Amino acid sequence: MKFYILFFILVSCLTFSQKNNTIEEVDSVSYYSNLANSNVSENKYRNALYYTQKAINYSKANQKTEAHSNQNFRLGKLYFEVKKYDDAIKAFNKSISLSNVLQPSSESAYSYYHLGLCYLKKKDFSKAKISFDKAQLLFDNLKITNTVDLINLQRGIINKSTGNLDLAASIFNTIVAKPDSPAILDTKASALYQVGTIEMAQNRNNLALNYFEKALDLNAKNKNLEQKATILLALSTVYEKMLDKNNAYTYLKQYTNLKESISLLDNEKLGIDDYEKFKESERLAEVARTNKENIQKEKTNKFSKLISILAIALISILSLLSLSLYKNNIIRTRSNLLLKGKNKELILAKEKAEKASNARSEFLSTVSHELRTPLNAINGIAHLLLEERPKKSQMHYLESLQFSGNYLTNFINDILEINKIDSNKAQIENTTFNLKVLLEKTQSSLKELALENNNNFSFKIDSGIPDYLIGDPTKLSQILMNLINNALKFTHDGYVMVTANLVSLEDKKARIFFEVKDNGIGIPEDKLETVFDSFSQGSVDINRKYGGTGLGLTIVKKLVSILGGEIQLESIVKEGSTFTFELPFKVSEKPSKADRKPKKINDTNLIDKKILVVEDNKINQMISKKMLENKGIHCEIIDNGEDAIEVVKNHKFDMILMDVHLPGINGTVATKKIREFDKTTPIIALTAISLNENRKMLLSYGMNDVVTKPFIPEDFYATISKHI
Repeated sequence: MKFYILFFILVSCLTFSQKNNTIEEVDSVSYYSNLANSNVSENKYRNALYYTQKAINYSKANQKTEAHSNQNFRLGKLYFEVKKYDDAIKAFNKSISLSNVLQPSSESAYSYYHLGLCYLKKKDFSKAKISFDKAQLLFDNLKITNTVDLINLQRGIINKSTGNLDLAASIFNTIVAKPDSPAILDTKASALYQVGTIEMAQNRNNLALNYFEKALDLNAKNKNLEQKATILLALSTVYEKMLDKNNAYTYLKQYTNLKESISLLDNEKLGIDDYEKFKESERLAEVARTNKENIQKEKTNKFSKLISILAIALISILSLLSLSLYKNNIIRTRSNLLLKGKNKELILAKEKAEKASNARSEFLSTVSHELRTPLNAINGIAHLLLEERPKKSQMHYLESLQFSGNYLTNFINDILEINKIDSNKAQIENTTFNLKVLLEKTQSSLKELALENNNNFSFKIDSGIPDYLIGDPTKLSQILMNLINNALKFTHDGYVMVTANLVSLEDKKARIFFEVKDNGIGIPEDKLETVFDSFSQGSVDINRKYGGTGLGLTIVKKLVSILGGEIQLESIVKEGSTFTFELPFKVSEKPSKADRKPKKINDTNLIDKKILVVEDNKINQMISKKMLENKGIHCEIIDNGEDAIEVVKNHKFDMILMDVHLPGINGTVATKKIREFDKTTPIIALTAISLNENRKMLLSYGMNDVVTKPFIPEDFYATISKHI
């Protein structure tokens, strides 16, 4: 009894399994796909389209995304083969949108490729180029290398169609130069045909004929009928241009016969098999051939007459030219002599202008440099006096002194920055930084100014901006600080909004749009062009009321330019101003060391440390010593480089503060000599950096860091603490 029950269960399971298999076989993507393929092989494209659509419906209903994408790709190929390009474009785009949620595949790449072919057929070359570029990117990622020539062929066709014949010919010739192989025969034949059309368009008919004949030879191996028809028509056309009527007619006849055969195949694909319509099309084709022959004869007669007329006209023109050339030669000789004289004058004027510009830059650089040393004394003394708890009655004077010193320092820094840019000595950094963090720090540093003028100060940052970019964060900060500081300064009881939007992101390159907008006092229309000029502030009244050097926007414009952008300004008086610019950046995946949070300064680490100060200015000696002793540091002063070298040889110091400009040997030479016997003691450069100095140059002599005069006390202590 148990045996019969088990047998019944086994038979039932097998029957159920067979039913399931039958259902799966009848109703599945592979089932419909096989039916579609068999109908394609029989040229029954209407049935193939029907079964492919059934496969699409099944995969969609069963949420088979990959199959859904693949079947849309197959549908697009069917539409492409029957020349329904709009339907094909729709199917390929559907396949691509579905594949975006999947891993990259060859179907996705080929979808883009066929999409490009559709746009090429519709002569939409810009969309075709975009599609081929995306296809190539996917092929590269998938390491599919046998498609390079195919896509290059299409790129060559696009360049030829848009008039870039030289580039197109170069691409086609690269393909033609490759050795024959079964995989490249069709592509190489097409490339030969395309080069031939370029040669024919430039009336190099013998070369064109050579390329067309080679293309036809290769075509005989791959048996591409559409390609063969195109080559035959081209051969007929080039023989026609060479006035070889017999060959022109022969190839035209071959083309017509082949085209009729292809048309019959196309009609079978589309289901058009009516005999009377076929006979009518054949009759019309014969009439067309007869008409074309008559038109060709008429063209030949007209061409002969035209040649005779042109020959007579050419003889007349040559006679006139011979007479005029003699007169023109005399006039040309006189003009050349005059031009040579004017060129000499222009060269002299250019040299004078360059000398004047160099003299101006050197003068401003020297003045700026020489002012830094006394300014360091002013700022240092003000700092020391403020630290010694002065009387309340003295605080106002000391704060005013400190403000004036800082103002002069900023003014001199602006002049030096402009000189560096004008002299092409401004160096562009390429470091990794976080743009969002940079903008947040900028907002934080200017909050107090916004509160002083009761302004609503906000930032709007596009979330699509990559976390880490490669560029020059220092110059970008300088641009934004100048623009935002101006906006906050010239706006009261209003708003200032800073926007950063991602414009494009492709091939690890990003373009970012920046906007600084306010509803402040605005700028008069007649001042919009001059506001970026040096020392320009709109009017004398504005300068008196708001202060400033008038150099900020000059620096902004120059920095934006050297970073690869262009500043734009829109402004209406009493309604506000808007500054906009776009800058290019590279995208980085990892943060640099500069993005890490700096450690807090611990003053206790400085107590009882021994520092040698090499400084020739007595006031700066006194200030440096006092500032160091305030932190519990033991300080020794030397006023020249020669003595400094001897002292370091005989004594041990925790650090050396080395002034760059010293009597006798300067600080860089002294540092270089010290490094010959002492590789470890930190040496910090103290310098009023001029036009011909930079941080990288100073560090190359063996210095560990640079402190610029007049230095900010906090930065001074931070640098010492960092290296001690």
